[in-house]
Amino acid sequence: MTQTYKTAVLGATGMVGQRFISLLDAHPWFQVTTLAASPRSAGKSYRTAVADRWAMQTAIPEDIAELTVLSVEDDLASIAAAVDVVFCALDMDKADIRRIEEAYAAAGVAVISNNSAHRWTEDVPMIMPEVNPEHAALIDVQRKNRGWSTGLIAVKPNCSIQSYVSVLTALRAFKPHDVSVTSLQAISGAGKTFETWPEMVDNVIPYIGGEEEKSEREPMKIWGKLDKNGIGLAMTPVIHATCIRVPVTDGHMASVWVQFAEAPTKDAIVSAVNDFQNPLAGLNLPSAPKQLIQYFEEDNRPQTRLDRDYENGMGISVGRLRQIDDHEWQFVALAHNTVRGAAGGAVLMAELLAAKGYIANRV
Repeated sequence: MTQTYKTAVLGATGMVGQRFISLLDAHPWFQVTTLAASPRSAGKSYRTAVADRWAMQTAIPEDIAELTVLSVEDDLASIAAAVDVVFCALDMDKADIRRIEEAYAAAGVAVISNNSAHRWTEDVPMIMPEVNPEHAALIDVQRKNRGWSTGLIAVKPNCSIQSYVSVLTALRAFKPHDVSVTSLQAISGAGKTFETWPEMVDNVIPYIGGEEEKSEREPMKIWGKLDKNGIGLAMTPVIHATCIRVPVTDGHMASVWVQFAEAPTKDAIVSAVNDFQNPLAGLNLPSAPKQLIQYFEEDNRPQTRLDRDYENGMGISVGRLRQIDDHEWQFVALAHNTVRGAAGGAVLMAELLAAKGYIANRV
């Protein structure tokens, strides 16, 4: 692929917006030319607007630091006229996000969203690229419904489901039908660091508002069947989720119990994980991991600090595989929540849509 796309990041000063900027720096397909945020940041250089809130381990890219931040809404028309694609990381009321994303798409822009606002909109695909890339075809329905030609909205799912949905997809031949998952979620998932959330030091919070419902429901759309009218939700497996905030910077870990209709052996499970047939193979997407899932035999892996950056943060790590009975197994899985689970997953989705011809060079 040789073409590049002029790109804007909406919500550029927040945690996920910062992650978008760090991941898109020197990206071969997407060139960040525009940054947008709330009116209080508009008119400032990005360096000034983000100030001491920059939370990435690498420095602000020099070609980004002096860009003038625009207003997401007040400058919408000029932003839409200047870019091919926007990555949306807005932190606003969901109704406002839906309205803003629809306005950009109606103006001809491909909207790649990290937000939950449109995840349950009937004609908007929610894509984990290695799991349901075929759902990209829903964009054809979306454009027909809305009269859009180059505009689109596509969303990525919640960060909490990235690890175990990938693993359960690899194990689908054994027909998982009942799942219980406890998700141990890093503070960056709340857009926080230990400096901005000192209450989390030496602390665990056993509830995260809205996360359990997302963890249980969103996989049903991802595993659903695409038809000419939309996506029919999957009925199994039934997922029961508990989501807990833990004192970790990055990386969501999941402890999973699963009951299968079939009775797999350990060797069969490990082989299915290691030999997962990645539907992205051959597309040469820049952000795609070479091997999506790595399996650990060691009892003390995966570990958050050691394994969250596997495949540049885009891979999944799984271990502690334990048999309960013939049909019941447990495992622990890990994914980087702001890379695979947020900005990186959205960038990979955009690469998939570009490779399939859904993103147009229009400026």
